[in-house]
Amino acid sequence: MQFLVDTGATMVSMSVAEASRAGVNYLAGERGYSQTANGVVPVYRVKLAKVTLGDITLRDVDGLVSEGGALPVVLLGMSFLGKLEMRREGDTLTLIKRY
Repeated sequence: MQFLVDTGATMVSMSVAEASRAGVNYLAGERGYSQTANGVVPVYRVKLAKVTLGDITLRDVDGLVSEGGALPVVLLGMSFLGKLEMRREGDTLTLIKRY
């Protein structure tokens, strides 16, 4: 799936369509609301069993699934990025697993 590295996003966030495609049982998550750049949207807070990016795999990552289809891509937020070291050299961002 396509994603956007978003250090301003607290959690890995995706639409209902992306969650369904990835097999995430978002309806079992905690229902709530989230303030986004597009306003307040209904969300489900979930625990993602596994998130893999290249050769980096993290387990039990906090995520949000938002209703309404406002997210065209998955936002790779700080619940994933916060466990990595991020190095920027010019226009290249390198992600390294810390532990």
